[in-house]
Amino acid sequence: MNVLFAASECAPFIKTGGLGDVIGALPQSLKEQGVNVSIVLPKYDDLPLNFKEQMEWIKSIEVPVGWRRQFCGIEKIHYQGITVYFLDNEYYFKRHGSYGFEDDGERFAFFSRAVLEALPFLEERPNIIHCHDWQTGLIPVQLRANYGNNIYYEGIKTVFTIHNLRYQGVYPKSVLTDLLDIDEQYYHLDALEFYGNVSYLKGGLAFADCLTTVSSTYASEIQSPYYGENLDGFLRKRGVNLQGIVNGIDNNSYDPKVDENLFLPYDDYKGKSINKMHLQEKLGLPIHADIPIISMVTRLVDQKGIDLILHVFHEIIGLDVQFVLLGTGEQQYEETFGYLEGIYPDKVSANLYFDEALARQIYAGSDLFLMPSQFEPCGIGQLLALRYGTLPIVRETGGLKDTVMPYNEITEEGNGFSFANYNAHELLHTIERAVALYRSQPAKWDHLVGRAMDLDFSWSSSSQQYIKLYEDLLKSH
Repeated sequence: MNVLFAASECAPFIKTGGLGDVIGALPQSLKEQGVNVSIVLPKYDDLPLNFKEQMEWIKSIEVPVGWRRQFCGIEKIHYQGITVYFLDNEYYFKRHGSYGFEDDGERFAFFSRAVLEALPFLEERPNIIHCHDWQTGLIPVQLRANYGNNIYYEGIKTVFTIHNLRYQGVYPKSVLTDLLDIDEQYYHLDALEFYGNVSYLKGGLAFADCLTTVSSTYASEIQSPYYGENLDGFLRKRGVNLQGIVNGIDNNSYDPKVDENLFLPYDDYKGKSINKMHLQEKLGLPIHADIPIISMVTRLVDQKGIDLILHVFHEIIGLDVQFVLLGTGEQQYEETFGYLEGIYPDKVSANLYFDEALARQIYAGSDLFLMPSQFEPCGIGQLLALRYGTLPIVRETGGLKDTVMPYNEITEEGNGFSFANYNAHELLHTIERAVALYRSQPAKWDHLVGRAMDLDFSWSSSSQQYIKLYEDLLKSH
């Protein structure tokens, strides 16, 4: 079974968020279980120099983009036993950053078509192309529309994974002829048409053989109007082909026993408390073992429930806790957290940037990790927090609901704390419960931390579900 992952980012080459982590880790897990996986990415200018220097030139081809034919260089490197291909075009990719450009519609139309044009020149012909998010949503469409009569492409199956339905790649109808070389028969309600425009994501949803998303709860949520981003009806129609498979984390990379980013590697509560002391010192907070640290490592956007936290922030701080934030995002949120740090210099540390080493030190040195998201397809933060023995406080949505089991004082089951409704006072009440348990039941807390660190959120079980999905797909005609 040859599977080609097509994506717009992949750690450690280029990463802006969780998608990069998934494409970096899932192929490795599939490979360990005997699947022959390769990856294809755009050759961005921001790729680290050491990777660029290792690249091996394969050849250059021409790629049709509407009425134009554009240069595409195909290069590859072997990384940890996986072949990673890079598609090069300086006009589209020689710039700082991955997304957010005026011409993203054209850039990823080029990339999707270039993936298909490059297939005959790769080491092995894929049986399955596994596409991820809107940037590759056109691959299943163009495979059908532009390569349907080409014998080389016959029988290649496609899987399309939604990592976040909110980002859809919506462009004017004119892209059909200008960029995609696709006629009107692909422009209707069950194809690319989306409120008078063209949706690249919907292309993937309409034409891929099989659809997945990154948790089973999110798979059902997106078939409802509240979470469906105006595609819920279409997703219900394709519901029989839609499956939720929860993301994992790379247990080797994120391992508190050997993580070199930590102040001190550890495997129990005692080692964790030493990291807490060092974190307080590093961030200029008073060093107190008995004051709980509540942390967030997040993008500061409304999806993440920031408005709930700000609504009851003074009450949270009134519980005699320390609050540590790491992340960037919308200016209003950055300014507000900067202001709150000024009011509570002994209680709040707002780090409005991103730093991987500090992120891991925060996971290791905190007691509670806050994720009160409006929606969360899967979420990686809560999994990393558990791995480092920091108990998550989450809203019961998407992957947060699937991975965090609320602590039950009577049965003593559970691994974190959760609340159901998107409501600031429910959040506050849940934080109060967690802080009370921390203060009044230290032995139980210690036990919960140990249990959290023993949980297995590695990719192995998820990758087995993908393998079954691939096998079923190849059996079907």
